[in-house]
Amino acid sequence: MKPRFNGKRLENARRYRSLTVAELAECVDCKRQTLSMYELSKSQPDESTVKRIAKELNFPIGYFYEHPKKYVSGTVYFRSLLTTNKNYRKEQIVKMDFLSQIYALLQDYIEFPRYAPLNLEEKTTPEEAANALRKDWNLGYGPIDNLISVVEQHGILVTSFATSTDDIDAFSEFVDIGDELCYLIAYSNNKTSAARIHFDVAHELGHICLHEWSEDIEDIPKEEFRERERQANEFAAAFLLPQNTFKRDALAGPKTIPYYKQLKKKWKVSIATMIRRAEKLGVMSMGEYQTLIKTMQRRGQRKEEPLDDVLITAGPALLKTSVMILLQENVFTPKEFMEELSRNYELSIDPVEVEYLLDLPAGTLSSSKIIDIASLQLKQR
Repeated sequence: MKPRFNGKRLENARRYRSLTVAELAECVDCKRQTLSMYELSKSQPDESTVKRIAKELNFPIGYFYEHPKKYVSGTVYFRSLLTTNKNYRKEQIVKMDFLSQIYALLQDYIEFPRYAPLNLEEKTTPEEAANALRKDWNLGYGPIDNLISVVEQHGILVTSFATSTDDIDAFSEFVDIGDELCYLIAYSNNKTSAARIHFDVAHELGHICLHEWSEDIEDIPKEEFRERERQANEFAAAFLLPQNTFKRDALAGPKTIPYYKQLKKKWKVSIATMIRRAEKLGVMSMGEYQTLIKTMQRRGQRKEEPLDDVLITAGPALLKTSVMILLQENVFTPKEFMEELSRNYELSIDPVEVEYLLDLPAGTLSSSKIIDIASLQLKQR
């Protein structure tokens, strides 16, 4: 039987390349309405049209005839939902969909750490949840030097990749793969400041700990979404800046930008977040807080703070390391890895795309050279 063209795969590939229906239709010499019919699987393109589409989108022809299991389940939280173009959001969701298929392969061969959800009461506040997580993860109440590593060690997957807009800071999703339930956080590597990355990741961690994951985020009323964002922000500040220890530091010095610049070195958190937290904890008045914020605005320090170009954090390692182990232990050659992804997980994409999605070194899946990284273990098969 001739394989059936998968219209959803066409839509996903188009969104992945940041193209509208009209733009792609023009590129492949096709009417916009006809292309829409292809995407809705209400019409099947002929062979020559598929070849033009595949060439324009730079996807293998076989990709468009695959019908993979959908692993992504429910909500995808975006920090900038209310300001980010819906098409940009859908582009990132496609990337997460691809990532979930790659993870499905990896978790069949690698023993990943498991995330253990907190058992929180329904009316738990963000502050209480942040303290509970610190206690559960045995983090103490001091600064966290590398939040990404901490999150990965506790079974939450993290990745980063360039986004086509700076409006997207970070986003997270719940993934259901058979009996494997996990959360995946992605952040934009357009920004490199450790302070900003830490807050973005902690914000998504707040959603994971506090919020519902079974509904479509697009169906949530704006007021409810704003409240969830406020709670996630409150969680992030409390998690990164625990009340007693941070308050002691804030009280130990003057309410000035230079002093909070010194605290930024210690806590790896933005000055803006710290002075907002200090106001909430009663260290300074609202008037004093507003004066400092206005000072930063006047100096052009709201978008790029002091030390943003100095404080860096190690990037995600869990997913890329798992690929390296499979190559290093000769479970797969790079070619065999891509063939396995295509044959048994129905994701036929170029190796460069996998390298991009997992932030792997260029050439990892297209050469025989294997980087010596090992911190995970192979499953006993």
